[in-house]
Amino acid sequence: MEPKLVFAVLLLISVAVSAEYVRPPPRKTLDFPWSEKPSSHPQQVHISLAGDNRMRISWVTDDKSAHSTVEYGTSPGKYSAKSRGESTSYKYLFYSSGKIHHTIIGPLEPNTVYFYRCGGQGVEYQLKTPPDQFPITFAVAGDLGQTGWTESTLDHIDQCKYDVHLLPGDLSYADYMQHRWDTFGELVEPLASSRPWMVTQGNHEKESIPLLVDGFASYNSRWKMPYEESESSSNLYYSFEVAGAHIVMLGSYADYDEYSDQYHWLKADLAKVDRAKTPWLLVLLHVPWYNSNKAHQGEGDDMKAAMEPLLYDAKVDLVLAGHVHAYERSKRVHNGNSDPCGPVYITIGDGGNKEGLASKYIDPQPKWSAFREASFGHGEIQIVNSTHAFWSWHRNDDDEPVRSDSIWINSLVSSGCLSEQKFGARKSLL
Repeated sequence: MEPKLVFAVLLLISVAVSAEYVRPPPRKTLDFPWSEKPSSHPQQVHISLAGDNRMRISWVTDDKSAHSTVEYGTSPGKYSAKSRGESTSYKYLFYSSGKIHHTIIGPLEPNTVYFYRCGGQGVEYQLKTPPDQFPITFAVAGDLGQTGWTESTLDHIDQCKYDVHLLPGDLSYADYMQHRWDTFGELVEPLASSRPWMVTQGNHEKESIPLLVDGFASYNSRWKMPYEESESSSNLYYSFEVAGAHIVMLGSYADYDEYSDQYHWLKADLAKVDRAKTPWLLVLLHVPWYNSNKAHQGEGDDMKAAMEPLLYDAKVDLVLAGHVHAYERSKRVHNGNSDPCGPVYITIGDGGNKEGLASKYIDPQPKWSAFREASFGHGEIQIVNSTHAFWSWHRNDDDEPVRSDSIWINSLVSSGCLSEQKFGARKSLL
């Protein structure tokens, strides 16, 4: 081979090897210009699942005398039903929240568009209920915040056809500045008022001030989830069912040892799962248990030691986490080793937070880690039927949605892991 040709080939190889995706820098926190609205008009509207065929509508009004009622129906401007709910408010140092309303509507038909109005005032909203059978699609994005990248992530999610949004913690990044909870509510309202958002808490929701303010006061007041409907004693952990999936939302910042309320609740909840009815079993939490990023190393180890046996014995299919501002997908794993009957663990804390990306990884890459990249983005999981689901991660590549990682996942119900499981392997759930 000619020397010049050899040099050219080597140059091409060098370029190919060294060429990497250039990660964009963090974007600035969004500014929200003040706009005057009538005090009785709803603001920050979002919806969540609230038991069988029911939806919780949540919103805020400045008017403390506004009614917690929701009118709704299947035709624009024609409301065939009306529900009355509850309200709350909270104080945080010198901040006083508006009146926070939570009203449950239903029973509702599956896979149906409803039009609704909150408190008899303001504009009409519309929502779509999720289907009651497969297929069903979930959008997933954690650690959202309120930056330009958050806006990009939400734009991409808005382009996908999804039924439910799952958020594994760190919503607003208000970080004690309570008006940032209000601006976050405004930011997500276009999406969160039309599809149910199911969330769990992260470290940025704590906001506790010793002797002055209890932790999670803002989060619990604003984002009420169906914990009572799932027999939990805390809004920080709960479960729900939709179509053929049972989904458990765990609290990384609630007590989780074997003597805790959360541990006993989880054990009882998993024991009641009927895999004939809900063949797919998913878990969300904030702090990842499997993480090869240098950020937040080891923070989930204690919770993992306490609860991983419960998830393994229940044959959980997929565990989704946030906290680490990057993306990572594992192989099926249990106790640090590849295991065909263990869950797939996914870290997706890359929704657009103000702190930027966590770009440093541990080398060499652990054997259980299948894919990892520090970029902003969101995930989608389409559960096609009782045996197959398609997971994809979409990078926000300079505002263009790019599917950067994808995989077909077989349910553990179809893999034989449950049928081969002996009684002794499930005794931790009894």
